[in-house]
Amino acid sequence: MSANRFRPEKLDETSLKRLEDLARLARGDILKMTTLAGSGHPGGSMSSIDIYLVLYSYANVHPESPSDPNRDRIVISHGHTSPGVYAALGRTGFFPIEAAIVNFRKAGSAFEGHVERAVPGVEWNTGNLGQGLSAGCGFALAAKVLKRDFHVFVAMGCGEQQKGQISEARRFAFKYGLDKLTVIIDYNRRQISGVTSEIMPQNVGRNFESDGWQVIEVDGHQFQEIYSALRQALLSGRPTAIIAHTVMGKGVSFMEGNEEYHGRALTLDEYKKAVQELRVEDDLDRYRQLRESGGCPFPPREYPAEIPSIHSGTPRDYEKDQRLDNRTAFGNALVDLAKANVREDGFLPIAVFDCDLAPSTKTLSFAKQFPNNFFQGGIQEHNTATIAGAISTVNLLSFFAEFGVFGVDETYNQHRLNDINQTNLKLVCTHNGLDVGEDGNTHQCIDFAGVMRNLFGYKIIVPADPNQTDRVIRYVAKTPGNFLVAMGRSPTPILLTEQGSPLFGSPYQFEYGKANVIRNGKDGAILTNGGMVHRAIQAWQKLREKGVDVLVLNISCLSDLDTEAILRAAETGAVITYEDHHVQTGLGSLIANVIAEHGVCVRFRKIGITRYGGSGKPEELYRMQGLDVESLVRAVMEEIEKGSATKTKKC
Repeated sequence: MSANRFRPEKLDETSLKRLEDLARLARGDILKMTTLAGSGHPGGSMSSIDIYLVLYSYANVHPESPSDPNRDRIVISHGHTSPGVYAALGRTGFFPIEAAIVNFRKAGSAFEGHVERAVPGVEWNTGNLGQGLSAGCGFALAAKVLKRDFHVFVAMGCGEQQKGQISEARRFAFKYGLDKLTVIIDYNRRQISGVTSEIMPQNVGRNFESDGWQVIEVDGHQFQEIYSALRQALLSGRPTAIIAHTVMGKGVSFMEGNEEYHGRALTLDEYKKAVQELRVEDDLDRYRQLRESGGCPFPPREYPAEIPSIHSGTPRDYEKDQRLDNRTAFGNALVDLAKANVREDGFLPIAVFDCDLAPSTKTLSFAKQFPNNFFQGGIQEHNTATIAGAISTVNLLSFFAEFGVFGVDETYNQHRLNDINQTNLKLVCTHNGLDVGEDGNTHQCIDFAGVMRNLFGYKIIVPADPNQTDRVIRYVAKTPGNFLVAMGRSPTPILLTEQGSPLFGSPYQFEYGKANVIRNGKDGAILTNGGMVHRAIQAWQKLREKGVDVLVLNISCLSDLDTEAILRAAETGAVITYEDHHVQTGLGSLIANVIAEHGVCVRFRKIGITRYGGSGKPEELYRMQGLDVESLVRAVMEEIEKGSATKTKKC
């Protein structure tokens, strides 16, 4: 145990008196900031405050160095108790407490309604309940892989224990022996709608025990008990859950045990009664004046992410007679990256996550060669997505490989929170589109671009063949930020130039945001990506035989479009988008936006998925939805003919 972490065996009387005084003042702070803001969650904040004061006083995290790489991580899962967190941090010296009281829930302030990493001492933006333990697992796993001496504490509410993701995280923590992980639960038995046991019965202690955790129960308002339990957890050598029995609204008689105050600020009359009972100064008017005048400014801090330096290695060249799927190229590139970055002492700054799909996502070869860096999450996608995101902020490159329906559709909220937390996750999703084939519509992810485009920080790349996939994987590995690399299931021909050499082989280098000219033409343009590119080339050849030359563009980057290339394509007079994706939310709609925003007069047609697919060979499914090569040829001819008939008319 670190010399700076819970060092005394017991708290002395001076320390206990200090905590008692801080708790009384902090409860006043909670009521002042929520009353002044006219909103917030005072009830749970007041039941959690004693826990927070012990954690921030005795864990190895300090106001003068809140970003120390070796600091303990304190994750607040029930993020709505932000008034309690801010009060504890302010009272233990992380910032002036007046800044939190004045600026709580004020636009532009760091002190948002749910805890944010913009505040020193806060490690993870939370609020969506049930996420914090997964993030804590990510940090604790990072400590294990990096061999760092920091401990992870996750503070949670009792109501959120109803969330299924927590059970996923419990099992993961036990499987991987995350002994530097401690949970402490504010067990106040109340949630928004009433008594927790009536809303959804559960046995929290036995749930943790059944998943291999040590469980300790304490009085959550007795500082000595809280301290001793946390110290015992540190020494136990196993993940530990502390159930701290508390009272919602503790410290104010009319608030105690009353769920009404879970999410309601006090009225002014209630506030005055409460501060009198707490024996704290009623200085709300002074704080109100400061709030109105812009006093005590405290802008959000920049949260420093730890990102490793990664060598991308030497790209592979797949030759024209080879035929393999993009996911195999991904798996090969992953192994190459590991070999290029493993140190002489065996340390590898890469963590790869999979959810029972390693043979299909092609992470199996990496798992066999680098077992200490491969983490099998089982059929627990929500938890794994959050862990993979959290660990990516602690000097490790993180890949999460999944099928599209699980890696995008099922875990969208987890990626949204990862994005808000500015993670560095590389999400690689295979089995997208109708190309999934026989597994049928429940497994055909046809909306990945439309879904992930909603996240401001994610960059989406859809590579066209194994050579481009290889280079894309190497690019995202060395480039900071969140990426989705999406691909299909089936083998894909190596794309060739008109002269017959590999189009994306050496010396080609992937340039993010740049479209690739696959074939030249002047009579119209096909804009496509992924597994549809080789079909567009077939259509190009058939059109040429009809005396029609069309431009074929590969638009692999769907989050940052190559506007210049799109506008050049529009100069041909007819643009057809062609994609294995929902026709209304993918490439076609993105191209239409560019055309409309630039006022371009051009014939335009979107070809894509118009309904859920069935179970069958991909080519059969494409033909049923007009996505086969012959249908594309007809569509191009129709648009070119319509354009010729109307080209003398103004748009």
